Amino acid sequence: MTESNANVSLKPEPRPEVPDLTMPFWEAAKRHELVVPRCTPCNAFFWYPREACPTCLRSDSWDWATVSGNARLHTFTIVRQPLHPGFQEEVPYAFAVVQLDEGVRMMSNIVDCDVIEDIQIDMKLEVKFDDISDEWTLVKFKPA
Repeated sequence: MTESNANVSLKPEPRPEVPDLTMPFWEAAKRHELVVPRCTPCNAFFWYPREACPTCLRSDSWDWATVSGNARLHTFTIVRQPLHPGFQEEVPYAFAVVQLDEGVRMMSNIVDCDVIEDIQIDMKLEVKFDDISDEWTLVKFKPA
């Protein structure tokens, strides 16, 4: 296999579209801590990170808050044909939307279970951190 062919099968690492806005999330994940934005005036948690709170539309008063990491499975799909060849050896895997106990929903993967037999809507989950490199830690969820 040539060097260029070897690079095709490597898993892509996260590439934040707005690094300044999301870097606190990635830095916390490296510390194995889950954080989400919380608006200071209305106290609402929200996900995904954005310039303004979607509840009260204030843009000048939100910060990152540590959350429990406890969640429930909102919805999922089983991936059997990955979009990128680097994920081929992981199929089948579960791509999911989880709802944190704090109310926000985020996309992630469900791990540490048989994705065909064990996954059920509304199952209890807890955060699991996957250190994929020295620079990146992914936030995933496993059965609680």
